[in-house]
Amino acid sequence: MRVLHVVGARPNFMKAAPVLAALEDAGVGEQVLVHTGQHYDANMSRVFFEQLGLPRPDLDLGVGSAGHAAQTGRIMTRLEPVVLERAPEVVLVYGDVNSTLAAALVCAKLGVAVGHVEAGLRSFDRSMPEEINRLVTDQLADLLFTPSEDGDRNLAREGVDPARVHRVGNVMIDTLVRLLPRARQRWPALRQELSQAGPALEEGRFVLVTLHRPANVDRRESLGAILAALGRIARQAPVVFPVHPRTRARLGEWGLSAPEGVHLLEPLGYLEFLALQERAGVVITDSGGVQEETTYLGVPCLTLRPNTERPVTVSVGTNTIVGHDLELLQGEAARALAGRGKRGRVPPLWDGRAARRIARILSQGRWRPYAAAAVTSGRSERS
Repeated sequence: MRVLHVVGARPNFMKAAPVLAALEDAGVGEQVLVHTGQHYDANMSRVFFEQLGLPRPDLDLGVGSAGHAAQTGRIMTRLEPVVLERAPEVVLVYGDVNSTLAAALVCAKLGVAVGHVEAGLRSFDRSMPEEINRLVTDQLADLLFTPSEDGDRNLAREGVDPARVHRVGNVMIDTLVRLLPRARQRWPALRQELSQAGPALEEGRFVLVTLHRPANVDRRESLGAILAALGRIARQAPVVFPVHPRTRARLGEWGLSAPEGVHLLEPLGYLEFLALQERAGVVITDSGGVQEETTYLGVPCLTLRPNTERPVTVSVGTNTIVGHDLELLQGEAARALAGRGKRGRVPPLWDGRAARRIARILSQGRWRPYAAAAVTSGRSERS
C-alpha cells in the first residue's frame, strides 16, 4: 500500500511525524511525504523537520505565502499531477490549514481515498478560515480520525456516516510524549541563554505568550491593547513572547514596541518552546495546539479568542477562554501565577499511542469501502 502524506505548516509537521513513524513500524508499504511549502518561514520549517525526526520531504511544492484563494489554488494545481503520478491508495491530510483543504479537494476529484487526521473539531465560527477548511475536509474525507468525543458528536450532527469515524486520540500528544525528555534536557541551556538577554526565569514564575490570529494581531488597536495588558501582567512576573513572523511584521508596520518586562524573542524550535511551556506559570495563546499541549502538561492556559475548536481542553483540561476581555486576562494570569490556576486532567486517549491506532486501521484496509474510485478514473477524465 502506498500512503501519501500532505503537510504545509508547522502544526502539520507535529501531527504527521508520529503517523509516519507508526506506519513504518507497522510495515504499511511505501510512504510519500509532500510538503506544499505553505509555511513561508523556510528556516523554521527546516528546524521543525530536524527536531521532529521527519524525513526529508519527497516533494516540496513551494507554493509560498498568498491569499487564501490563490494559495489553495496553487496547492491544488501543483498537487494534482503528483497524486496522478504517485497513485497512492490513500492520502493523509492533517489539521485545518489551506493545504489540508486543497489536498482533500484534489483527491476527492480524482477518486483517491482521503484520511483526515484531527477530524471533527469545530469552533462554530465561520469567520475563521480554518473552520471552513475543517467543515469541507470532513465532508470529503473517507476516513475521519478524531482526537476526542466532541469530534465524534460534531460529525454525527453533520450527517457523516459513523462507519467512517474513528476516535484514535491526539497525535499532537504523541509527539509531545516522545520529545518531552529531549525538551527537558534543553531547559538548563535555554534558561541560561534567555537569562543573559533578560531576567532570570524561575519555574512557575514566568508567563509564556504566543499570538498570531488575525483578530489579535491584524488590527493596531487590538495588538496595542494586548501589549499594554501584557505590560501590566509583567509587573508580577516576566513575560516571554516568541513572536510569530506575522505578528512581528505588524509590530514593525505600526511601530509598536514591547512594554517593560515583556521580552520579545525570535520564533523557537519545537523542543525549546515545549521546554518553556512545561515550566511556565501560565501560557497566554490563541493557538489550538498550545491549548492541547498545556492541557497535557498541566499548565494553566488562557486563550485570547471568543471560542475554541478544542472544547475538551476547557471541559477537561487546563484551558480558560478569556476572549478579548483583557481585565479578565490579567485577573486569571494573576491567579495562575499565585498557584491558583486551572489544572484539569488529561483527556481520554491522549496517551501517546494515537498514531499506532491510525496505522492499525490503515493496515486492516478499513478505509477501502469508502473510496469513490481508483486514481485511474482521474486519468481517464483528463485524457
